[in-house]
Amino acid sequence: MIAVLGECVADSFTTRPSVATPPADDGTAGQAPRPDGTADAVEGTHGEGSTGGTDDMDDMDRLDGLALRVLPGGGPANTAVALARLGTPTRFLGRLSRDVFGEMFRDRFTASGVDLSGCVEAEEPSTLSVAALDPRGRATFTFYTEGAADWQWRPYELDAARVGPFRCLHTGSMALVGKPGREAVEEFARSAAGHATISIDPNVRPSFATRDDYQVTRWCEWTDILKLSDDDLDFLLPGTSMERACDDWHAAGARLIVVTRGAAGALVSVDGERAHVPAPEVDVVDTVGAGDAFTAGLLHALDTQGHLGGRLGDLDLATAVAAAGFAARVAALTCSVAGANPPRSHRLTTPPPR
Repeated sequence: MIAVLGECVADSFTTRPSVATPPADDGTAGQAPRPDGTADAVEGTHGEGSTGGTDDMDDMDRLDGLALRVLPGGGPANTAVALARLGTPTRFLGRLSRDVFGEMFRDRFTASGVDLSGCVEAEEPSTLSVAALDPRGRATFTFYTEGAADWQWRPYELDAARVGPFRCLHTGSMALVGKPGREAVEEFARSAAGHATISIDPNVRPSFATRDDYQVTRWCEWTDILKLSDDDLDFLLPGTSMERACDDWHAAGARLIVVTRGAAGALVSVDGERAHVPAPEVDVVDTVGAGDAFTAGLLHALDTQGHLGGRLGDLDLATAVAAAGFAARVAALTCSVAGANPPRSHRLTTPPPR
């Protein structure tokens, strides 16, 4: 069992309709186009005394509003879904709200086969984000987190007896930097290092936390696998080469470090021995969730090989490279579809290395 600890985020993707859709005879009146070509209902807000007639439609025609399509997201949640779809038994440890977005998260986890027995049913609202995609399909997120459920962890909610056994714990992202719960999350991960492999993805969000909040060197004291992107590295250690950063984090304690580089592939470093892994060619729809899918592919491959459950003492560079190559294929398939929608195992033409 791999446990994934972290947040769920309701990702709202934006489109900007040029005009409101006029009434029609085909049942689509009052609907606006989604990014995928389907339609969402749009509720007009009328002024006091308005009848909602032609004059109001004329006013709406002059508005340039935003349409939002909300999809379940959040780095750890995406990783848990991807792991389960690949066939790895996965338990998600999260604080799931009782609001409509919390139900959306539960439905997604259940449909993908993720175990939710370690989750907390939270009174607080879900975390929201608004994502804007650039022409290359890369998303910029604005987060709405004040008082949200994800950051309110109490130590007793992460009691080992309550969350159940696991051989690997993956965490990071916003869970390790979100106040006030980050101390409880870090303490749980640190204590789990005594019996499980620990994996971290900082998944940096500059709009959510500062550089000083991402204490990667300290985290490496109890972390076995550190996976991050080149964008993360540029934020955390500006002007530092990937090789120098890897050496520093190896010295702090992390055994396996993988730096993903988008279309340029990934750098894999095992105790200072390094190799580059190419990225498969793919027609990119967007890159949302690609890094999370890569993490899932990496952990799935290492678990298939029997490496998870300890300190990775017998891991060599060739094995890590093979696992990263499999992870790159999982990430590429995720980029080929809209949103954080990782593939199921049958979509992969070859199984992970054994």
